[in-house]
Amino acid sequence: MNRLTLTIASVLVLMPFLWMISLAFTPEQDTFGSIGLIPARPTGENFATAVVDAQLGRAMLNSALVTVVAMVTNCLAAVAAGYAFALLPFRGANALFYTLVSTAAIPVSVTLIPLFLMTKSMPLMGGNDLTGTGGTGLLDTLGGVVLPYLVLPMNIFLARQYFSTADPHLAEAARMDGAGEWRVFWRIYFPLARPLVAVIAIFSFTAVWDDFLWPLVVTSSQETQTVQLALARFLSTGNVQYGPLMAGAVLVTLPVIAVFLINQRSFISGLTDGSVKG
Repeated sequence: MNRLTLTIASVLVLMPFLWMISLAFTPEQDTFGSIGLIPARPTGENFATAVVDAQLGRAMLNSALVTVVAMVTNCLAAVAAGYAFALLPFRGANALFYTLVSTAAIPVSVTLIPLFLMTKSMPLMGGNDLTGTGGTGLLDTLGGVVLPYLVLPMNIFLARQYFSTADPHLAEAARMDGAGEWRVFWRIYFPLARPLVAVIAIFSFTAVWDDFLWPLVVTSSQETQTVQLALARFLSTGNVQYGPLMAGAVLVTLPVIAVFLINQRSFISGLTDGSVKG
């Protein structure tokens, strides 16, 4: 019974993805006439159309730059912050931690205007002076796109929960040998947190790569558009090209799958450690 349930659930989850791949290789004129998963006349023209018409190559490069920066900053800063909250207690740590984590529950639509104003008023950026006036700040730049993702509160929460189960005696032994706090973190606890880093890397990548609303608000030119905005160009016209749209969606999905497969073992290890230790 369990296997049957898992099989049905797997088919339901994979069916939209398989249908997307099928439409990506289906000629545009056969899009609404084909009812099978295997195209009668498979073609690769949709991929060329998606890359050229939507400038998908430039958009994927922009998204790659933004996501890599966000992954690195979260894997370093968020993990370090979680370590500090868990193993370096200080006055007001719990209040600060829960206040920080509670911001993750605020809807994105509520923070759009403050984030936009902060991005526009970034001092010494985009023609702004020290007071943040006179220019455009980080608007319509990749720096403005990545700004809200540099450290995600939920990743700090995951790091804090992970390090709260770590052995504090390792740090005490290292301090007795003369190691500083940064060395204790970087040489002892960070290598032990590889499953945590894999989880944060995957979550950060998907959060940034799949986001549509913030890049739509902060960018205005094709030179800074991300992959989600590039795909939306197929929907902005009256005649939607479903074949190229699905081909573009396949290309955009491949990096997400690749990142998960690369970190799969560490990701599953992180989930297993959490289930045992929690």
